[in-house]
Amino acid sequence: MNAEFFNALDLLEKEKGISKEYMIQKIELALANACRREVGAGTVIRVQLDPSKQDMRVFQQKTVVADGAVVDPDAEIALSEAKAISRRHKLGGIMETELKTKNFCRLSAQAGKQMIIQAIRDAERERQTKEYESLREEVITAIVDKVDMTNGNLILDTGTGYATLLHSEQIPGETHEVGDRVKVFISEVKTGETRGPLVTLSRVHPNFVKRLFELEVPEIQDGTVLIRGVSRDAGSRTKIAVESRDENVDAIGACIGKNRMRLDAILSEIGNEKIDIILYSDDPATYVAGALSPAKVKGVVMEDERTCRVTVSPDQLSLAIGKEGQNAKLAAKLTGYKIDIKA
Repeated sequence: MNAEFFNALDLLEKEKGISKEYMIQKIELALANACRREVGAGTVIRVQLDPSKQDMRVFQQKTVVADGAVVDPDAEIALSEAKAISRRHKLGGIMETELKTKNFCRLSAQAGKQMIIQAIRDAERERQTKEYESLREEVITAIVDKVDMTNGNLILDTGTGYATLLHSEQIPGETHEVGDRVKVFISEVKTGETRGPLVTLSRVHPNFVKRLFELEVPEIQDGTVLIRGVSRDAGSRTKIAVESRDENVDAIGACIGKNRMRLDAILSEIGNEKIDIILYSDDPATYVAGALSPAKVKGVVMEDERTCRVTVSPDQLSLAIGKEGQNAKLAAKLTGYKIDIKA
């Protein structure tokens, strides 16, 4: 039975990634608490698990006190009694007596078992939290395990565990079925108190598109091209500002790729969403003018640190503003400037 117990710890470490040392520590604590149910709440118990010998032993500890000074019989023993057991015991020392665990009642054993199960759950939650933390702000590929037809949420198998992609975090208009592989952005990880880490997955976050570009464009990966900003209306339009640190490298061309291969790979992930790739500029007027793409701007006047006035030809006004003001809003969000557009 002891061999099976320690083999189970080895299997737990291999399959769940829960270290044997961690489990031994938790099991020793669980067994000690279970033993106290039998011999008294104030009893000091020491549990010793020895993986090398595949051995488990339980000891009750009592402090040796002067004769007549025993206050708690569960935790103390008179010097004369201790001497009668072994003359090596001294005043203030600890006397240990081995307990036979097979004599403990079923209720105590069940309590110990529940504590061990809880320790496994705690370790699993801690492992998952650490793994998700290492993936924060990253894009991962998950598999749709369940589609909740009542609210549209997706239960995803992320490889680390199961997490929910809320309907509000899905690109408007997209649909998924069980078994589909889907890319998601891990935007937030919180420690759950009872049911594991609380992971926020998203496909509408602006950084989802940013990370897709970083994964698809080698020049961004090696730092030659920098992404200076992203603004997004998921499912409709994204504006991304890029800058080249090498005068021989075209930042926009690098993001589009030969025959649009890189851009098309990103668009295949986010559907029919339009992407405006804009060249970043340290000159605010130039940056704002570019951000209003695809509209052509005639002039930009900076009125103060965060406000500017833009003029366009009458035929470009509706394009500069965009449907329901979308183009102007995304440009303002990208540049950080309040933009007043006039024909």
